[in-house]
Amino acid sequence: GVCSTESNTISLKPEVVVMLDDNSLNGPYTFIAIIQPGSIISVFFEKYGLPENLLDIGTGGGFPAVPVAMAYSDIEVYALDSIRKKINAIENIKTALNLKNLHPICSRAEHLTGKYGTITSRAVAPLKVLAEYALPLLDAGGYFVAYKSLKVNEELEEAQQILKKSRLKLEEIIEYDLPLEENYSRNLVILKKY
Repeated sequence: GVCSTESNTISLKPEVVVMLDDNSLNGPYTFIAIIQPGSIISVFFEKYGLPENLLDIGTGGGFPAVPVAMAYSDIEVYALDSIRKKINAIENIKTALNLKNLHPICSRAEHLTGKYGTITSRAVAPLKVLAEYALPLLDAGGYFVAYKSLKVNEELEEAQQILKKSRLKLEEIIEYDLPLEENYSRNLVILKKY
């Protein structure tokens, strides 16, 4: 179905598209996200299953936290960022879309407690640093999913010691292209905690 109001456009399953004008970031802020069958995050869930909960470290504008919360109402999604303005925007999106399973958190990963079945992170830090943030928060048998650039092999090499120490094992790297006019290839690094 499609909902439309003056400032919102929402298309729901199987494709999710959100466009919100939000002034909580000191100016117009447009959030656009797409989840559809075959998209990179839906490919992950189809292959590895739906977690009970998901923590998105460094959520920024809410990707992938917000579209995951919209497309998968059974997953409790925690959107973590240390920048209050970004969390305010996510709180406004949560309210506007009535996302009861989305939980914005203004903090840092190293200050959190609790366990999560899946942890995601995009453009936050090198993999060796992210692994240290994620490890204490990841359930045994859970997945750490990092969105990385084409330099993924270098980052994996640098992270070998911490991955081994952390009992994080590389499951696979999924290469994908961003849906932009220019060709932007990226990698989804999937690590499992044993």
